[in-house]
Amino acid sequence: MAGYLEVTPDLLDYVRDVSLDDDEVLRDLRQVTAGVLGGTTMQVVPEEAQLLAMLVRLTGARLVLEIGTFTGYSGLCMARALPPGGRLITCDVSDRWNAIAAAHWARAGVAEKIDFRLGDASATLAGLPDDIGAGSVDLAFIDADKAGYPRYYEAVLPLVRPGGLIVFDNTLFFGRVLDPDPADADTRAIQEINSMLHRDQRVDLCLLPMADGITLVRKAEHGSTA
Repeated sequence: MAGYLEVTPDLLDYVRDVSLDDDEVLRDLRQVTAGVLGGTTMQVVPEEAQLLAMLVRLTGARLVLEIGTFTGYSGLCMARALPPGGRLITCDVSDRWNAIAAAHWARAGVAEKIDFRLGDASATLAGLPDDIGAGSVDLAFIDADKAGYPRYYEAVLPLVRPGGLIVFDNTLFFGRVLDPDPADADTRAIQEINSMLHRDQRVDLCLLPMADGITLVRKAEHGSTA
């Protein structure tokens, strides 16, 4: 059986050379983001953002929910993939980087598709059932504070339609998931959400060993989400 190939810097460059759909707006946003505090670790890698855009297209998504906006790179890529009339709701606890995000969304011509919500994600999610209704989200992307992942999942799942998709970022968390007794809450939360998802009969699961770990969760088309 074939094993896993080591992705060297040269091999990653090759992957990007032959597959990355890039342009000036995306490159500029990556460069600006790299200059802000935590930018090189908090921003998704380009090929992951391109995967998110493909998943939006594959699912035929018209309503996308994003938990964790940061400088708007993943949101820009997903918004571009939406059909006319499609909508992305993205939320963040801070508006520190919103000006960067908004400027690049406008340059890319997707600003009208994006609904930015400022505030604690749990509070934002609590208000969404009355706003958009249960089962209305086609795809959700969760990439916020890791300690919140388990509760974000339980809040997001009822919002997603049967057959819809939830994507989690950082589910290998720099390899710290292997620590049998982690001291930090973020690692413990990632271990918890990984175990939760593996046991959860309400969803189908695939954890991709790509970037820092990307987990795809498909909501079952039958059964209860209570």
